[in-house]
Amino acid sequence: MSASPAQEAARAPSTLRFAESERAALRNAAGPGGEARFDEPMARHTTLRIGGPAAAWVAPGDVAAMQQVRALCATHNWPCRALGAGSNLLVRDGGIPGVVLSTERLRALDFTNINDGKGSSARVRVGAGVATGKLLAEATRRGLGGVEFLGGVPGSVGGGLVMNAGTYLGEFKDVTRLVRSVDGRGALVEREAAACGFVYRGSALPPDEIVVEGELELRPRPREEIEREVRALRERRRAREPHGFPNAGSIFKNPPGDFAGRLIEACGLKGRRVGGAEIAPAHANWIVNAGGATAADVLALAETARAAVQQKFGIELELEVKVIGEPQGD
Repeated sequence: MSASPAQEAARAPSTLRFAESERAALRNAAGPGGEARFDEPMARHTTLRIGGPAAAWVAPGDVAAMQQVRALCATHNWPCRALGAGSNLLVRDGGIPGVVLSTERLRALDFTNINDGKGSSARVRVGAGVATGKLLAEATRRGLGGVEFLGGVPGSVGGGLVMNAGTYLGEFKDVTRLVRSVDGRGALVEREAAACGFVYRGSALPPDEIVVEGELELRPRPREEIEREVRALRERRRAREPHGFPNAGSIFKNPPGDFAGRLIEACGLKGRRVGGAEIAPAHANWIVNAGGATAADVLALAETARAAVQQKFGIELELEVKVIGEPQGD
């Protein structure tokens, strides 16, 4: 069973500081077009606009540089983890005592037409840092269907692959052929889709690997049909999702045969606040940063919702948002 929000908040903090020589090594490993920052506030890199500092935030300039940085971290035994667009992420207030490896500069987007014997299609090599909206827009421009489910879905492709992002129109698993990642030693690993273990809002991709690329297969579809379907999806999302406040999307996964938002709303929790965090009046499965919220506020409010649903319905909600980092120290 996964940890409850309260248990997530209770882990002990730790620290890591980098000497100037180590900082220089990380900057060099990030390569041309890369960047390294230190004591970097993670609130700048999450859509909730919440999170304490990372000891190091590194955005490698390309896949080879990502391999170099991971190898350097392995040599020094520095803990490191991936960061995409930060759209499904809550960073605790104590920050991250290690290296955060951002995929934001891995922006390859190459289309190749093929004939696979089943009719024409296109193979798409897409970097982990490509925005989901950009992938959808470029596929639509080329009259290629398959990623319509990304309409209105925030984030980047790397995170989308790891969590098998999707909507009622489909999921990444429906179009993915290959996933490439970098392991803890800096080696490039390639897996076919069947080996990725895609499930509802998740995958079996190893958590210690960093997804750097995906290869998708899309098929021709009239552009007008694509645009009509995407427009309907976006309108539906706009009508039922909160706007105007930083958020991380859905906080909980939908339990089998039901909806987390319906269950939380039935507990009378729409509009409930803890500090600056609020269960959105527009959709009870969204917690928004209504102003000055901390990660502790969000986790406490999520625990309130989880406990209320458990008590009223006997259903254990599971967090969809990923929680990382350390709680605020005394």
